Amino acid sequence: MNKGVIIGLSIVLSACASTTPESDSSNTLAPPSKVTQAAPPTLSPGAPLTLEQIMAHPDWMGNSPVSPHWDSNSKQIYYQQKIAGSEQYQLLQHSLTETGNGQMIPLGEQYKVGHGTGVTNADNSHRAYIWQGNLLLETLSDGKITVLTQSSEQDAAPQWLNSGLLAFQRGSNYFFVDIHTGHIRQLTDLRLEEQPEAVPEPADHIAREQHKLIAYVALKQQRAAEKEAHQKARQAADPTSNVSPVYLGKDQRIVASSLSPSGDKIILVLQAVQSPMEGNIMPNYITDDGRIESVKVRARVHDEVAPQNQFMLLDLSNNEIEKLDTSLLPGLGDDVLAAVRKENQQRYGDDYQPPEEDKGRNLSLIDDWYWSQSAIQWNNSGSEVALMLTTWDNKDRWLTRLDWQNKRLDSVHHLRDEAWINYKFNSFGWLNTRDDLYFLSEQSGYSQLYLVTPGKRAKALTKGEFEVDEITLTKDDGYIYFQANVKHPGIYEIYRVALTNGKVEALTNLAGNTHYLLSPDESLLLLTHSKLSQPNELYLQAAKAGAKAKRLTHTVSKAFSDYPWTIPDVVAVPSSHTEQPIYAKVYYPKGYDASKANKYPAVIFNHGAGYLQNSDLGFSGYFREFMFHSMLAQQGYVVMDMDYRASAGYGRDWRTAIYRDMGRPETEDLADGVAWMTTHANVDKQRVGTYGGSYGGFMTFMALFTQPDLFQCGSALRPVSDWAHYNYGYTSNILNTPQIDPLAYERSSPIYYAEGLTKPLLINAPMVDDNVFFQDVVRLVQRLIELEKEDFETAIYPVEPHGFRQPSSWLNEYRRIYHLFGECLATK
Repeated sequence: MNKGVIIGLSIVLSACASTTPESDSSNTLAPPSKVTQAAPPTLSPGAPLTLEQIMAHPDWMGNSPVSPHWDSNSKQIYYQQKIAGSEQYQLLQHSLTETGNGQMIPLGEQYKVGHGTGVTNADNSHRAYIWQGNLLLETLSDGKITVLTQSSEQDAAPQWLNSGLLAFQRGSNYFFVDIHTGHIRQLTDLRLEEQPEAVPEPADHIAREQHKLIAYVALKQQRAAEKEAHQKARQAADPTSNVSPVYLGKDQRIVASSLSPSGDKIILVLQAVQSPMEGNIMPNYITDDGRIESVKVRARVHDEVAPQNQFMLLDLSNNEIEKLDTSLLPGLGDDVLAAVRKENQQRYGDDYQPPEEDKGRNLSLIDDWYWSQSAIQWNNSGSEVALMLTTWDNKDRWLTRLDWQNKRLDSVHHLRDEAWINYKFNSFGWLNTRDDLYFLSEQSGYSQLYLVTPGKRAKALTKGEFEVDEITLTKDDGYIYFQANVKHPGIYEIYRVALTNGKVEALTNLAGNTHYLLSPDESLLLLTHSKLSQPNELYLQAAKAGAKAKRLTHTVSKAFSDYPWTIPDVVAVPSSHTEQPIYAKVYYPKGYDASKANKYPAVIFNHGAGYLQNSDLGFSGYFREFMFHSMLAQQGYVVMDMDYRASAGYGRDWRTAIYRDMGRPETEDLADGVAWMTTHANVDKQRVGTYGGSYGGFMTFMALFTQPDLFQCGSALRPVSDWAHYNYGYTSNILNTPQIDPLAYERSSPIYYAEGLTKPLLINAPMVDDNVFFQDVVRLVQRLIELEKEDFETAIYPVEPHGFRQPSSWLNEYRRIYHLFGECLATK
């Protein structure tokens, strides 16, 4: 391999010449014509795959439906679809009986139907929704649309109150509107400032004597007091007065707020404003004006400041605000990191200096990365409210209920995880007809569905070694619908459980990856389904067991659907370290011969994110890699794509196997994958390479640095080299913080193992990556230089963020990866 740094960018300079040099315009640059993407090569079923085809703009594959939703009457569905050749999306309408992909809705008509997240009132007569920041109202009997607000303000979160009024948010404040008169009234005036002082009384002897002796001073005091009293009296008596302000204090921000259905109380969550740390910047070298731009970016896990949420109750009847007590939450006072500190003390001695003040037990609302619901949930009447809380150290989760009398949040369910609380599977809510809570929990080792009456023990509604998600409660509390991988870790179907008798029914049988939306009348399921070689399409099915699903859309292009892709087998690779197998996709070469004397070369792909599932039976988000692996298989490679330990879909223990030790368990799994291929896929273990991006790039580093004989070469794309430089939300879950647990960071960061590199390494690094900073690669490259390593190359991509956008960059990157494997895995 050539050594050094390679610029992954092709620069084409076009000369500007004129056929009429004597013209005055000969030296004038004409305005550029419209920029268009180069058309991809034409793919025919019998043609071999090329990188030019695979890495072309994915429009050629067809654009799948996204953001589907029902209409209010369950008669038709809507979805968005990317417009080919543009980054814009069109909205389509599809009846439940028509064939084809539906009808495009003109821009001027979209406001009438674009309300996938609207709310319907109690008597099912009206539906309110937000469109382009304005509040709109649909009359369900005739479909009439009324625009209730229309301004430059951004309205949000429509909510029907028990009084029949319609509430909504504008900024930090709540308003309500009478849908019959159109009258809008401001319900709150929340101000992030200190409360103004009342007219002060004389403070000391000198001041009191001043008022006694000087009539002018006393008169000023009297007039000011009269004015204040008059304003208060008018505010109370005048029905047209604006609502009185509530002062929350300066240097605060509102994290969340939630209005009760009764419209008389608000739960507020406040947090002190934190100043961004200097130095968190990213240079952008390719800018419109030719200058270097300094872009502000996130803080590193090392530099993040622990927040402390304050949970407040605002009574709108008197504008009084009270702080809610959380001191009695079970386990809140536990020293959950005592053993971690002890181990680090033993390792580093006097050099170990953890923070004197441990803020790890600071409380906050839980932040589930996968949901759109609030962590504050009211029951229908507004008599009960539940909040889901967690700690800054990620070890505890409480489902709490407000004790109104004592203004205290009491635990209804407590989940402790010695590793970290998952940022998924935190959905919860109240039943509609009684004050019981349903929620998801990993307490059994897998996400399951539970029901609890406050003050009593939670009851499991589902049980097994599978994961439950996407829960939907019916209006009459008859069923909870959910998605789960019951049949196989990689097959996701739709189920429902009856709350009356606990019976669980399987509703779909599509054998792939399936998501759903229950229709407003609760009779139908709108399904988004994919298979290994079929991107997402929409299906329709009756919401009952035994019903058949009907395909609604066919958006995949003929070129893609007709091509004979290499469909991987999903296999269970035995693990030499756990009882659970390691599920993996295996792409076999065309004409695979298990007894072939000249064994096959192989490549292992490492998916990103860590907590992600890629060996399921649905279509992968790594669609370019799917096609690249098909191309490699056409050319005689065996390709494996493993769901190593840390991956999603396999339960809590699989997820947390990397706690305080990232890289080692995953590399052990890769070694088991290589061993399996040598035994079951006729692979030459001396001709195996690996690659991956983001977390997968980190894994490439760890494999080449810590087990240098496992692979013959590897490519790390947008890789993490030092976890202390990554973000807090992701990294602290797994490794705690660098101040408290430096040992975990040292044992988990590739930069500490760089001396182990002995095989060819290609590093592909985007330069405007605000997720994994380009600095990660820069620091590692300097480390490799200082270690006098030779066999590595670095390709940089000046205009690319973490997820590449330009087809030319994708092509350049994968040409390098392809040539790397061609060079180092060739027949010896």
